[in-house]
Amino acid sequence: MTWSILYRGSLSSCNYACGYCPFAKRANTRAELARDFEELERFVDWVSGCPRELRLLLTPWGEALIHRAYRRSLVRLSLLPRVRRVAIQTNLSAPLQDLAGAGPSLALWASFHPSQVTVERFLSRCRKLDELGLRYSVGVVGLREHFQAIEELRARLPRAVYLWVNAFKRSPDSYRPEEVERLVGVDPYFRFNLPRYRSLDRACRTGQTSFTVDGKGDVRRCHFVGQVLGNVYEPGFEDCLRERLCPAERCGCHIGYVHRPELRLEEVFGEDGLLERIPLGWPEVDSRAGGLPESPAGVAGQAEPHSAQTPPPSGVWQEV
Repeated sequence: MTWSILYRGSLSSCNYACGYCPFAKRANTRAELARDFEELERFVDWVSGCPRELRLLLTPWGEALIHRAYRRSLVRLSLLPRVRRVAIQTNLSAPLQDLAGAGPSLALWASFHPSQVTVERFLSRCRKLDELGLRYSVGVVGLREHFQAIEELRARLPRAVYLWVNAFKRSPDSYRPEEVERLVGVDPYFRFNLPRYRSLDRACRTGQTSFTVDGKGDVRRCHFVGQVLGNVYEPGFEDCLRERLCPAERCGCHIGYVHRPELRLEEVFGEDGLLERIPLGWPEVDSRAGGLPESPAGVAGQAEPHSAQTPPPSGVWQEV
């Protein structure tokens, strides 16, 4: 059985200043960074000795790839034979040449932030990834004021690169119908991300074949549920992994709802593409794009207001 693990250490800093992010232009102290790097090294050592086949996604609070420790760790992880995929979300501002020795399992979530970087500058970083032969997708938060930049980026990116749009869901009327269609023109799968799915007491693979690990090694079923199930550094921790129904009322973030069996999103992304967010067979778009099942609303119901103005509790992901 392959495990999908989302790792997040204690890093909580970023070199960008996006208005919707609580970690914008926040800096860790040297002592805090040293602790985070120690946590990361311990986790990588654990992965090296884990007998399971793994898929890994690093989901730091802020930007991690600007730190050499993360670039080195990604290369090391990508070369391990039992790691099927290792991915990280990054704004691409780091020295990318350090990833030149990575294995084929490495993939990047390249996040475009129109308020922080020009389209031309971001495209130049993508071209660097192409030169290095690295697999990547590009993502952006679908803010109304950024629609034009998002469309320009889609027009200028190679068609083989998938550009996904995260719906901005802090109000029930974030998008007018014509705006949804406009964003679907950029990302054919945008409608999957638009709802906040009803999830309470519904089947979910998190806590069974997918789970999160924090800097201390504590295991949670996902970033949205704070309950600690076990610790990867303790013998027999895998006994805590079992089938569970979801305890959360709603789930609106890709890294959570992709594990809902009823949504069948593995048919869109494939088993390996679920974490790295690259659709199976992209750039060929299947006729069901934007509608698996027949309509996301069939399992989601209506989107509801969501506010995320303050950081969530430790171990819980903040949805955007």
